[in-house]
Amino acid sequence: MPKENFIINRIKSVGYAFKGVFLLIKTEASIKTQVCIALVITAAGFYYDISNMEWIMQIFAIGMIMGIEGLNTAIEKTADFIQPEFDDKIGFIKDISAGAVMLVSIAASIIGLIIYVPKIF
Repeated sequence: MPKENFIINRIKSVGYAFKGVFLLIKTEASIKTQVCIALVITAAGFYYDISNMEWIMQIFAIGMIMGIEGLNTAIEKTADFIQPEFDDKIGFIKDISAGAVMLVSIAASIIGLIIYVPKIF
């Protein structure tokens, strides 16, 4: 079987990544909520005319939350596939994964407060 060329492989990889994004948004309630929050915060950025550096920090924070949430979902789905029944060790893994999302969410919230509190008040 001949190997596909580099460009074809990259195009397929991007297609798989977009499929993953759409599956994540379609199937996960937490991501749907986070997408809505991201849209509201993005609108706030335009409304309050935030600086380029504030945009960079805001986009970075949104991307980190979405990315870590995607990894959390992948870990949870893998753990459920490996061990469908309740298991303390699987629960431990899933709790750590959820904790990572929480840590990034706290950091993103602090970034949001730093950006918007002075503009609102």
